Amino acid sequence: MVTTSKTRTLEDWTPEQVAELARRLENDDYERAFDALQDWQILKALQYRRPELVDAYVYLLEIEEDES
Repeated sequence: MVTTSKTRTLEDWTPEQVAELARRLENDDYERAFDALQDWQILKALQYRRPELVDAYVYLLEIEEDES
């Protein structure tokens, strides 16, 4: 299965790359909203295929409820 991020497969991700992706998500370090969505989708896919890489970042995948 090929995922986004320039043809990198989920099996190719290293702990360091996942940490960098999580840092971007946590800091909302994006020029375009779609880039954040792309990283979120990669992290979500990694959660299912490589959960050992994502355990420390699961909180970034939680969806906040709208309180309005």
